[in-house]
Amino acid sequence: MKHKTNPVFPEGFLWGASSAAWQVEGATLEGGRSQAIIDLNSQTKKPYADNSIAADHYHHYKEDVALMKECGFTSYRFSFSWSRIIPQADRKVNEEGLAFYDNLINELLKNGITPIVTLYHYDMPCWVDEKYGGWHDRKIIDEFDYYCRVCFKHFGDRVKYWLSINEQNMQICYGHWLGVSKGCKDWFKEKWDINHIMNLCHAKAVIACHELVKDGKIGPVPGYVPIYPLTGKPEDQIAAMNAEELTQKVWDDLYVNREYSTFIKNYWKENDIHPDIKEGDMDLIKEAKIDFIAVNCYRSDVAKAPDPSFTQEIGLNKSGIKGDFTYPNLPGEYAMARNPYVEVTDWDWHIDPVSMRYALRYLWDHYHLPMVITEFGYGAHEDLDENGKIHDDYRIDYLREYIYNIGLAIEDGVEVFGINPWSFTDLLSTGNGMAKRYGLVFVNTTDDDVRDLKRYKKDSFDWYSKLIKSNGQEWGKDMKVWRDFENKSKEE
Repeated sequence: MKHKTNPVFPEGFLWGASSAAWQVEGATLEGGRSQAIIDLNSQTKKPYADNSIAADHYHHYKEDVALMKECGFTSYRFSFSWSRIIPQADRKVNEEGLAFYDNLINELLKNGITPIVTLYHYDMPCWVDEKYGGWHDRKIIDEFDYYCRVCFKHFGDRVKYWLSINEQNMQICYGHWLGVSKGCKDWFKEKWDINHIMNLCHAKAVIACHELVKDGKIGPVPGYVPIYPLTGKPEDQIAAMNAEELTQKVWDDLYVNREYSTFIKNYWKENDIHPDIKEGDMDLIKEAKIDFIAVNCYRSDVAKAPDPSFTQEIGLNKSGIKGDFTYPNLPGEYAMARNPYVEVTDWDWHIDPVSMRYALRYLWDHYHLPMVITEFGYGAHEDLDENGKIHDDYRIDYLREYIYNIGLAIEDGVEVFGINPWSFTDLLSTGNGMAKRYGLVFVNTTDDDVRDLKRYKKDSFDWYSKLIKSNGQEWGKDMKVWRDFENKSKEE
């Protein structure tokens, strides 16, 4: 649909940004917190900042919330650290951990900012891993349920928006990179057992939220990467559909329909995969009716029919040097390739604002549930100039066009109630530490030097502040993204 005017965002729309505990808090051994597996896994990736400090949000939260207020935020999406709340296997709740999150939540509410809390964002406590072998043992389901119930009972009077597990699909698709595959002899098959256990943990969280939080709403957080066919060849279209199924749709279908799709059941049968689905499991999943979908969408990909003569697993770009990304080739499934019609970041991520509109349209058409945007953003190498400034026009352009396309999706009829780009301050990138910065606010630290951790507003902070305070009307320049896109397409 072509719209003749700029989009209008609904009254009461939530504007904010996102973070995750292990990437922003620091203080990993302070306040009663114990180590998480991601702490240890992070230290194997070099160069990498000491995540016991990260952006030191633990000690700077009041300053950070004051900056959010100055920017005009009405929401902030962040996560709780399981290790900070329940640091040991004795299940004893850490009062210092509760107090930190109490203080943060109260500071947000005092400043008119709605908290949106993720229960699990990659940071399994080491004691859980040691006791159960990570996600391998079904006993983790009760541990996760206990942790969630502690959170709902203690914070549910003030937190009404909850997210269960961040990017479960990415934890399975990139299991080797994120350490989820540890202990597996045959990851190709065993990942579906782990995925099923994670689905049961998600279900437990949804059920407990509805039971314990008055007016509470909860949803999953899929990492969504729209996948287009590389060409008009029918084989490329099927490859794109296969990639969509095996990287995200299998998860989304389960969350919404609360049963495994016929596609994945047939895939398991074809590949002699037998997930350990026990009696009563699907009844539990059936009970877990979600309220909304949180969407993380940074980029798009393109797929083509795979070459049957070799197998190539995906190789993520860890250097920040364009061209270091390895595209997968999976015979019988799909291959992926560079999209020649869009630019890429230094990490070879396609910069595709229209992918956001596509993602929201696709998810709305399939599932008809409200959505909140919980991650999208532009990672870049950055440091202060001689005047102590960060002139990040590239990030402003990225945010402007992505948010504009969110607005177009709303005009198309999609129900979206908030936007929270990644990230508010600079924080540790999952794969690239402080070398890959996403923030609206620069944190003066590097992978090699802690520096003074002082906060500096980037140009994107000021631009985003004007957009928020105008409820999505002050774009900073004439917005003709969709018309320009249409004209460009005609020229080509």
